[in-house]
Amino acid sequence: MRLTILSCALVLAACSRPEPPPTDQPPEPQAESHTELRDAIQQPLDKARAVEQTVEDAAEKQREEIDAQTGGVSVAPVN
Repeated sequence: MRLTILSCALVLAACSRPEPPPTDQPPEPQAESHTELRDAIQQPLDKARAVEQTVEDAAEKQREEIDAQTGGVSVAPVN
């Protein structure tokens, strides 16, 4: 009987919660290791922003040319 109680006590002691990690040390940042993924996402966005600016500049130049040819009469844009 004592052996059974001792065995149960050992099994219960082994089932206790693990100790939490010390909180005085902050976790090390892991963002630096994922720069390849971030760059893969950011690169097409940067490219699109550059193209957008080029398109806006071309549209402004076209508007100026139209204004110059029509003598400054503004023409409503067609959508």
